[in-house]
Amino acid sequence: MEINSFQQVLGVMPTEDIVEGRFVLLTHHHFDQDFGSEVDLPGVKLPDTHDEATKARFILTWKVDNRATPFVVTAPHQSPDWSERGGWSSTDGEGPIDVEVYLTPPGNQNCLTIPSGVSSLAYTEGTFTVYSGCYIDSADIRIIGANICIADTATDGAAYAGMPKYHAENDANVIAETREYDSTTGALTIRTLR
Repeated sequence: MEINSFQQVLGVMPTEDIVEGRFVLLTHHHFDQDFGSEVDLPGVKLPDTHDEATKARFILTWKVDNRATPFVVTAPHQSPDWSERGGWSSTDGEGPIDVEVYLTPPGNQNCLTIPSGVSSLAYTEGTFTVYSGCYIDSADIRIIGANICIADTATDGAAYAGMPKYHAENDANVIAETREYDSTTGALTIRTLR
């Protein structure tokens, strides 16, 4: 995803694994890292229903990371028994921590999944470019000025939830419009309307 321009940005906490460039809505979260840091961030999630899709007005991306590469990102582990305390009592051969090693910052790559519990940024009121495979493609969505709404799990399936898609009517479901389509790369530039 590329950020061409924006008016607002929020620090957020994904409550589920979400692919960068998906539209999300605000919710609560239960993550409590570093003894209370990040608890004041709003949570975000993918839209499950049509009603939630009309509220999904924030496009999600990785937070800026100025660490030198390579670096390690640990996702919060969901172990119910805290097996890392007092020794490695878990039978899990991989240990109790999920680890990703990045040679390039994930924000500099396209369409990577942001794990739940990893603080991120959500943008609204701007112009954004999403890449082929990160929106529901159709001949109609490629036309400049085309109405765009957001896909939800119930209507479009979990694999497409949060993706921009073409919307024929000009009603309250429309959250963006097409600004540009690159026929060589399949990149779609959209402008959010509110």
